[in-house]
Amino acid sequence: MIILKGKAASAGIAVAPILAKPDEDDEDRVSLLTSLNPEAELVRFRQAQEKVIAHLGQLAEKTRREIGDEEAGIFETHQMMVQDPDYVDMIETLMLQNHLTAEGAVERAGEQFAAMLESMDDDYMKARATDVRDISSQILKVLMAKNSDWASHLHQPVIICADDLTPSETVQLDKKYIMGFVTSGGSANSHTAILARTMGIPAIVHTDKLIGEDWNGKLAAIDGLTGTVYLDPDEQVLSVMKDKIQAEEEGKENLNAFKGLETVTKSGHRIALYANIGQEGDMPLVLSNDAEGVGLFRSEFLYLRRDDFPTEEELFQAYRAGAEALQGRKMIIRTLDIGADKRVGYFHLPEEENPAMGYRAIRICLRQPEIFNTQLRAILRASAYGNVVVMFPMIISLEEVRAAKKRLNEAKAKLAEEGIRFNPDLEVGIMIETPASAVISDELAQEVDFFSIGTNDLVQYTLAVDRQNAMLEEMAKAGHPAVLRLIRKTIRAGHDAGIWVGICGEAAADPDLIPIFVDMGVDELSMSSSKVLQTRKLIRSLT
Repeated sequence: MIILKGKAASAGIAVAPILAKPDEDDEDRVSLLTSLNPEAELVRFRQAQEKVIAHLGQLAEKTRREIGDEEAGIFETHQMMVQDPDYVDMIETLMLQNHLTAEGAVERAGEQFAAMLESMDDDYMKARATDVRDISSQILKVLMAKNSDWASHLHQPVIICADDLTPSETVQLDKKYIMGFVTSGGSANSHTAILARTMGIPAIVHTDKLIGEDWNGKLAAIDGLTGTVYLDPDEQVLSVMKDKIQAEEEGKENLNAFKGLETVTKSGHRIALYANIGQEGDMPLVLSNDAEGVGLFRSEFLYLRRDDFPTEEELFQAYRAGAEALQGRKMIIRTLDIGADKRVGYFHLPEEENPAMGYRAIRICLRQPEIFNTQLRAILRASAYGNVVVMFPMIISLEEVRAAKKRLNEAKAKLAEEGIRFNPDLEVGIMIETPASAVISDELAQEVDFFSIGTNDLVQYTLAVDRQNAMLEEMAKAGHPAVLRLIRKTIRAGHDAGIWVGICGEAAADPDLIPIFVDMGVDELSMSSSKVLQTRKLIRSLT
């Protein structure tokens, strides 16, 4: 038996035979051959580019149906990368000026771009080198009439082992046969790790030891909680793994007993337990996990999956579908938070050195009122069909809140004039996700009906820790005293003004922090649907 240690990227236990991703054959490597007809090579490249863009679109739709919008955005980002002007210009220059074949130009440009990204100090940008190699590989496969079906004929459960896996490879694998992932490289923040967590597949990354094809068919056991890989496990390890798997299954069954129960502490403090979603199609997950409503409808995902701005009618239909599916449960729609790490080409946003603190969210909406007005009208129209609530993100001042409310009231007046139904008493809230808004929360509370504390950004801005930087992952803790003091101050300010206060973001489902939030008097917690029942179980055990 051989034991490897890596980084736990997705929790769970798996025992299955190994299937190692094969190395590329030497014959698949491209020789940088010259061409006497660069125009013909240019046509070949553009045809391959179009095929890859179409294929990525299909992967995005498959991922959206089976996993979710946020993960589908990975492939939409890849679509944009395939069309990146600098990347494409380098390829075309190599063909037209250096007389390389389309294959040679794509390989050389891909390696140069990846090397450039890997040389940067930013960990997020370094991680994008894998994405560049992925899209370049896909273009090459089309040019060379090859396909990436190395694991497409699975017929039994396996643990996939590789140096690393690209998102496009991961999502194309048949999930019913994938018991787990093990990679010698990669990181817990990679797109593949995120996909694994979303799909509920155990994953261990960064073992520093490649498990090659000579291990194919041999048994492995992985513990996604401890980051341990057992190759050719002995009977004792198999017995322990079997017990852990059984405990996992029993745990899931036990959680079902909490469906239909109130989320209330032993001493009678009632908590509203809501789910975070990215599209109206996520409602079945919300309902099957017995969430009491939607605490965060990330409406920007209705913009991310498009090539142009959605119309008012398209937004209205999405919001209405969600509201009707919830059958009276509250649905809090956050107005779009485009910018930072969520960029959309047709918005034509400027390049920024520090986009997380740049032109994003409510700042875009207030400066581009035509975008804001379309969304506000759609939200108001949907409010006639369910318990719809609106929430403004990235607030730092009273002036922003008042300006946003003014636009909302103008939209109300126009709809009333047109004879279109809406709820005139629509609840209005804001996100407290900057230290500025937390510090002046007593003043902001006079303007709104509720607060929702966005812990992900509040941690980033309070601690000066970049959310995308894997090197600082251990520092980005919502349990930091400074962050907890801002949360406590916000809850007190809200209650003093007679409004309710919720928490959304990763911290809302953190079992170590939930008792602290309950002790602070929080009224609502919003999290991923899969965390709802275990959070209810925890809250019902608290005094």
